[in-house]
Amino acid sequence: MQRYSPLWCKSNFSFLEGASHPDELVEEAHHLGLRALALTDRDGVHGVVRAHVKARELGVRLLIGSQVTVGKDSEHGSRIILLARNREGYARLCRLLTRGRRRCLKGESIVSWGEVCAHAEDLIALWGGEGSLLAEDDAGRCDAVAGDLRDAFGDRLYALVSRHKRPEEPDLEARARERIDRYGIRAVAATEVLYHSPARRQLHDVLTCVRHGVTLASAGRTLRPNSEHALRSPHAFAALFSDLPDAVARTREVAERCSFSMDDIRYRYPAERLPDGRTTTTWLRELAVQGARGRYGDTIPERVMRQLERELEVIERLDYGGYFLTMWEIVEFCRREGILCQGRGSAANSVVCYCLEITAIDPVRMNLLFERFLSEERAEPPDIDLDVANGRREEVIQHVYEKYGRDHAAMVANVIRYRARSAIREVGKTLGIAETSLDRLAKLASYSERVTPELLLRAGLDPHHRAHRHLAVLTDEILDFPRHLSIHPGGFLLGHEPVHDLVPIENATMEKRTVIQWDKEDVEALGLFKVDLLGLGALTQIDLCFQLLRERGIELSMATIPPDDSATYDMICAGDTVGVFQIESRAQMAMLPRLRPRHYYDLVIEVSIVRPGPITGGMVHPYLRRRNGEEAVEYPHESLRPVLEKTLGVPLFQEQVMKLAVVAADYTPGEADQLRRDMAAWRKTGRMEHHRDRLIQRMLAKGIEKEFAERVFKQICGFGEYGFPESHAASFALISYASAWLRCHYPAEFLCSILNAQPMGFYSPATLVEDARRHGVRVWGVDVRKSRWDCTMEEEDGARSVRLGFRYIKGMRVADGERIETLREEAPFAGLEDFVRRCSAPPRLNDRAFTLLAEAGAFGSDRRRALWHVRGLVHACRAPLLLTGNESTPAFRSLDPLETITWDYHATRLSVRGHPLGPLRPELRAQGFPTAEEVFRMPHGRRIRVAGVVICRQRPGTASGVTFMTLEDETGFVNVVIWKQVFKAHAVIVKTVSLLAVAGKIQSEHGVVHLIADRLWEPELSGEGVSGGSRDFH
Repeated sequence: MQRYSPLWCKSNFSFLEGASHPDELVEEAHHLGLRALALTDRDGVHGVVRAHVKARELGVRLLIGSQVTVGKDSEHGSRIILLARNREGYARLCRLLTRGRRRCLKGESIVSWGEVCAHAEDLIALWGGEGSLLAEDDAGRCDAVAGDLRDAFGDRLYALVSRHKRPEEPDLEARARERIDRYGIRAVAATEVLYHSPARRQLHDVLTCVRHGVTLASAGRTLRPNSEHALRSPHAFAALFSDLPDAVARTREVAERCSFSMDDIRYRYPAERLPDGRTTTTWLRELAVQGARGRYGDTIPERVMRQLERELEVIERLDYGGYFLTMWEIVEFCRREGILCQGRGSAANSVVCYCLEITAIDPVRMNLLFERFLSEERAEPPDIDLDVANGRREEVIQHVYEKYGRDHAAMVANVIRYRARSAIREVGKTLGIAETSLDRLAKLASYSERVTPELLLRAGLDPHHRAHRHLAVLTDEILDFPRHLSIHPGGFLLGHEPVHDLVPIENATMEKRTVIQWDKEDVEALGLFKVDLLGLGALTQIDLCFQLLRERGIELSMATIPPDDSATYDMICAGDTVGVFQIESRAQMAMLPRLRPRHYYDLVIEVSIVRPGPITGGMVHPYLRRRNGEEAVEYPHESLRPVLEKTLGVPLFQEQVMKLAVVAADYTPGEADQLRRDMAAWRKTGRMEHHRDRLIQRMLAKGIEKEFAERVFKQICGFGEYGFPESHAASFALISYASAWLRCHYPAEFLCSILNAQPMGFYSPATLVEDARRHGVRVWGVDVRKSRWDCTMEEEDGARSVRLGFRYIKGMRVADGERIETLREEAPFAGLEDFVRRCSAPPRLNDRAFTLLAEAGAFGSDRRRALWHVRGLVHACRAPLLLTGNESTPAFRSLDPLETITWDYHATRLSVRGHPLGPLRPELRAQGFPTAEEVFRMPHGRRIRVAGVVICRQRPGTASGVTFMTLEDETGFVNVVIWKQVFKAHAVIVKTVSLLAVAGKIQSEHGVVHLIADRLWEPELSGEGVSGGSRDFH
């Protein structure tokens, strides 16, 4: 059997072209006994890291290259395949691809033949195949390019002979081989591999249709005519090219000439500019000690100094000093510019980060584990997440670009993948299924739900229909396929050498942004440094709130908010936390009255405990019982007391699990961190089983009961789903407390700031406004005489109130809002006619803006009359010479309260005048529906019926199929629990109806009330159900 190496393989990272994941191609190559495989995705190396990881695992040699588009434009370009021989060749390939990408719009690339030749050194070129000049009619052009390629590549230029059993191929091959002989280029055999198995041919057809915007019925010759684009076995490949054995042998020759591996990448973090005479190490130490004096006073505690010295030694040995200096410099920039920021994540475990004021948590006082952040036994760089006020994050991003230059800094990609709804819509469209049917089906599907016969039936589709059967199969196959690249929320890759020598850089959609072709997982897999600048809406909101208070002469900061405020904790204990960072969700609000936080560390636990780790590990209820004195605090072994004392003998945090492994199972700190890494990926890799016996047996040997040991292991696996590190929770708890304190003491400013910080948080602006109104905050609607673009504060008789801004009018442009503000500052508007006349002068308002303002009530309460007049006045201003006569104004019926609220919701998605159910309360009473406030006071076990607007639907992975729903009325919330069978019987209503009625039984415990549903329906009411939006299945 003559072996060969596939040299032309495209994965699904040739977006909407390849129909297999990179690792699937590698696995199939291994299965077929192939020793090497080239990944040559279109104009990029997006998938090489995933392929590299799998190839290293299976012992397959991965050749790295790309199919490069060459010509005048990407639509009519030719192609050539380039493979990297060595590290320098790979750098040249990345530079070439960067040049092609940077000159084009996002998603496209084009280079010239001259640029290909200029980058030829240390690259192998495979020229030929469908779409190449070698097989085209234009002999003159082909001859010219052939000469240039031969001069540039020499014996590294091969002619690609490809076969896919298509009727036109023999004639094209004959022409190409005549030219090959004439040019004196050696031939190499290949098939264009687009999927690992012929079974993916149908999916490839669908991807092709999506890419070209056509249906399968109309695709015609756009589709490949057969399934001859799968990986072949050595025997099948040799048979296909039985007349060209030398060309088959040359596939191995090419593979042998390519020695480059991703393991050859040697990455260096950029050196920081240092004061004269200082090294990175001495400057970092100087800053850290200086910062320690600022944190602890002139006499630094011995324990702190000891930890500081230990961390600095580890940082120096690992040569990570530059990274810490970069983060310090960014934080200093934020401080100079008045941008609120705070480090979080595992960085909070580091006293160096604390002393540099990157983080706000004292890890020595909290006894946090440094190895969770940085370990010599771990071959990966540290990870410091810097949360930045979302509204000003772009300033920080552009500062990084300016400091390092675009050659040395680029943002990390985020791969947008197919999920259930996008798969249904795009696959269904190619199959010719009606868009109305697809829309209905997509709305019924959750985030990752597969298309089943049951789901099709619920959407009114026949599961036996051929197109619908195809839809079910193909949407299942396409799930998790990459669709296109986006930008990571804030991840930067910085390099001492140009980043485009590591990975190609391309343009992002957003102006002044560039992005690399790898995502967060790729960067981490290669051990590259990533600087995370994450936009956090809560910091924006707190910063805006501080600014509003500053206008009143009240100077506050995160550091000066009074700690341990009783009123704030009373509010938190009552679960009254709508809008409060991290503790506002349905689950958190249900936990607060049970945990009853009274101090900062209680909030740290609160932030962490409503997570899959503690829940699946069965740790939540034991902790609550112990906290409430219902169960004795006991330790499974005395040696674990220091590890578990803070959490009453119950492990809740990742760091505790790591410390527990060190103390109870004799892990080194580095091994404990490897345990953390393995538990983060245990479902994918199964590596946790390597730890099971060691952990449990060693705990048993130390006298720890088996039941506890088993429970700890189960919790470790739960942490893999979404365990929260203590350091992360500690950072978030600071922001949670600040947010809660502001809501408690300055509710009007809190509301104004959170409305201006949208989008953020758990609730819609409609719910935030309604909650504030229930707490006595007066909110005014949009008014052209008073509103600005953002919401503003007003004061009357000492009472603070909030004025809604133009930003909340749907369809209103920023420019129109600013134009109104400018004109009003020149002189107040004398009336509607004056407003229209002045706003119609250049630069005039968009015509639609006048209508939007009238519909939102911005001209006064008589909206119908205002709408009539404003249209006439606008028309008159546009055509002043047109004789219209003296038209009389019709008599318009005034809007009733429900109509007013409905108009509000249509115009601004919220109402400052009332809740949609307020005017309907008499009807609801007549039908036996109590208010949410009344439900809260009802006894446990009572059977009731309740109606409300749905503001949240959730089905957590830890809830065994149980769905949770929150209903809202004019008095508050009702939390509904829907068991799996009840959900199944009412799935369509649960997923689609915004105004819902529920019958069930009250469950009341520890001040927490739920309604256990047994029946759901859409109530019959005279008014339409309007909603400000629902947070669904997050």
